[in-house]
This record gives sequence, structure tokens and C-alpha cells, in this order.
Amino acid sequence: MAETAAAIVAAHKDGRIAPGDTVAVAYERLRAHGDPAIFITLREEADAVAEARALTDATLPLYGVPLVVKDNIDVAGMPTTAACPAFAHTAHHDATAVARLRAAGCIVIGKTNLDQFATGLNGTRSPYGVPRNAIKVELIPGGSSSGSAVAVAAGIVPLSLGTDTAGSGRIPAGLNNIVGLKPSLGLVSTYGVVPACRTLDCVSVFSLTIEDAWTALTVIAGPDDKDPYSRRRELGELCAMPAHIRLGVPRTGYRQFFGDRDFEAAYDAALARFAKLGCVIGEIDIEPFYETARLLYEGPWVAERAIAAKPILDSDPDALHPVTRKIITGGLKPTAMDAFTAFYRLEELRRVAEKTFGQLDALALPTAPTAYTVAQLLSDPIQLNSRLGTYTNFVNLLDLCGLAVPAAFTENGIPFGITLLAPGGQDALLASIGQAFHADTRLPLGALKGSRPD
Repeated sequence: MAETAAAIVAAHKDGRIAPGDTVAVAYERLRAHGDPAIFITLREEADAVAEARALTDATLPLYGVPLVVKDNIDVAGMPTTAACPAFAHTAHHDATAVARLRAAGCIVIGKTNLDQFATGLNGTRSPYGVPRNAIKVELIPGGSSSGSAVAVAAGIVPLSLGTDTAGSGRIPAGLNNIVGLKPSLGLVSTYGVVPACRTLDCVSVFSLTIEDAWTALTVIAGPDDKDPYSRRRELGELCAMPAHIRLGVPRTGYRQFFGDRDFEAAYDAALARFAKLGCVIGEIDIEPFYETARLLYEGPWVAERAIAAKPILDSDPDALHPVTRKIITGGLKPTAMDAFTAFYRLEELRRVAEKTFGQLDALALPTAPTAYTVAQLLSDPIQLNSRLGTYTNFVNLLDLCGLAVPAAFTENGIPFGITLLAPGGQDALLASIGQAFHADTRLPLGALKGSRPD
């Protein structure tokens, strides 16, 4: 099986391999990888292979591409658990994003593990285990879309769906050396997704290359009457990076790495790479963005997280992961006055962000400020998780689109990633910048040694 979705489609179209055989290889790789914590539910292999063999339209953009789906997104006939067995129910319909990918030729092979109710950025908050980081097994896989990211990085599938509210579609990408595309709010329907914060949730895409992520986005993007938060937003086209892109970065002294000098050095090197590619680097005041990030968990938006889990919290609170339960219980405390006070402040911060973006094309930030081992994270699960969201938690509150791109490996072999951010509607611009940057790194794809981006 070829590694990328684009290569798989090409191989299917010219007859080098049949879609059914490609799907069978995905199952072989899954078994060979030997990590049962990646998946919560696997589809019967014979059913998936049969669906692939029944494909007849070779013009489909994702013809016969194996796909995995985060288990807070519905796949018809399969359980949706949100990593909480007491919440599990069988979905009767595909989520809109899943339905569109299947119509484009994708074959779903399983539902992947996540931080319970998508609450966490680390990948350790699940009764189904902790997926092994595909690059360094002692590291956290990142979350909440842990299984979806690891499945792609490990080469089991070339494409997966996650979700992203506070960074769940970007942190796991950065920690597994893959691409994580977080679309503009409303660009992709969230119908069929278990809500985390419904006003902020996005369906995200993980892939080995930006080309593959972009192809998937073109398939799943578009308004949906079943999702009241769906928007009509122009997608644009993936093209060569425009000249003289203006990239904003935090002022020196305001960059947070929590003592991780390797990540700090990798960030400086990434900015030098952008400059070599012709980008103009300018420093900005990052403090308003940090303040916005704090609103997500210290403000009333945590109350949204309590909505989906409230029935379980009322009927069987012990069914919730202890850390998840603590966070969700905190969502019961804010008052309506607290909410409106935060809404007012957020609008002020949005105006500040608009002024900042009036002087540049995008931000270029570390995807994560540092990386933790599973043991470190479990010893201090809330504070260290909060640190992981330093450069991610503000994004959806400010209606930004984002693209996490592999940037480097530290001397200790830990992957470091860059995230590009821009105002909603600029998804194509970020993909164009990110594609040029990723190609220039010449990094391997995920954990697949020797592979290179296009």
C-alpha cells in the first residue's frame, strides 16, 4: 500500500493495487503495530474489504482510501462512546463529514480512542488505554484526538478525522510529526459530533501531507442544514505560497516553553526557515491571545462541556474519568453573570486580534510549548495539560483557522511542530504556506522512515 492518500488513489486508478487489497493491508498494519489502545471499535475487516471492492467510480477524489474516525463522531452502525462506556450508543446515521468522505471513496475501518468527551490535550484520559506515541513511546500521544493521530503517524491509514475545540486536532499532530488541519468555524458541519463546546467545535483532519488534508477538506467543507452552526465560507484553492508573506511571532521574552530549550531552539530554527522561504517575520504582542486562551477553561465555556456529559454526571458519575469529572463538574459553577462578563471581554479581545491581523497574514507559533512523557502528565494532569494549550486554546474563541505542520526533531528525537493561524476563511492561504514549509523541511512522514512530503 502506498503511504499517502494521493499515492493510494493514483495506484488504484492505474490498477497497481485494488481498493480491497489496500484496505486489507491497513488491517495487516494495524495488527503488526500491536497497539490495542488506538481503537475503541474496529469494523469487521471482511465488511470493509467488501465495501472497497464494491467501489466502481475511479474518478472519486479519495477512491478506496482507508479512513479512521474519532469516536465522538458518528459512523452508522458503529458505537459512539466518546471514550465513556456508559455513554455508548449505536449511531443510526453517519456524521455529515463521514458521509461526505465515504461518498468520495473513503472506507472507514474503525473508531479511534480519545480523551473522554474530548476533554484534554494529552491522550491519557480514557478507560480504553493510552495510545502509544508513534515517534517515541514514552511520550504522550497528544489529545484529545489521540488514536486518530497515532493511526496516521504509524502508517495504518493515511487519513483520519478528529475534532478540535481547544487544540485537539493540532497538539496530537505536533507530537506525532503529522499534519493537523483545523478548519474555519462552520466550514465543516459538526452534525453527528458529540459536542464538547458546541459553539466552538470543529471537525479536523489528520494526514501525512498537506495535499491529503486539503483534498479531504474540499470534500467535507460546505454548509449543512442539519448543523445550525454551519456557515457558508469560501474555501479558496491550494496554490504556491504567495511572495512576502507577513508572519507574526511573539516578542522575545514573551514566548513560553516552560524551560524546554530544545523546543525554543527548534522554534527559532523554524522561523529562520520561513525567512529563507521569503516570509517577513514581525513580532506582535501575544498577551491578548494568552488572555483569550485562559478564558476557555477559566471562563464560562467550560459550562458547555458539561452539557453532553450531564446525564452521566447525574446518573453514574463514577463512569467518568476522575480528571474529566473534575473539569466537567467545574462547568456547573459559572453563573449567567459570569458568562456575559466573559462574552464582553472576549469581544474586546477579538477587536485586538483583528488589529493584529490587519498588519500580517498569519501567526506562526509553536504547536505545543513542550512535550511530556505519559508518566509526567499523569503526575500533574491538569497543570501540564493546561500548558499544552498555551498556543491553541484561544484559536476557536477568536474564530481563527489553523494548520499544524511538522517542523523538526530535537536532538532527543522528539517531534516539534509549527502551527499557522489566520482569520476564519483563510484556510487556503495557510495550506499554501504550510505546504511550502513542510516540503522544505524534508522530514519523514509521520513515523515512516525515508518518506518525504511532496
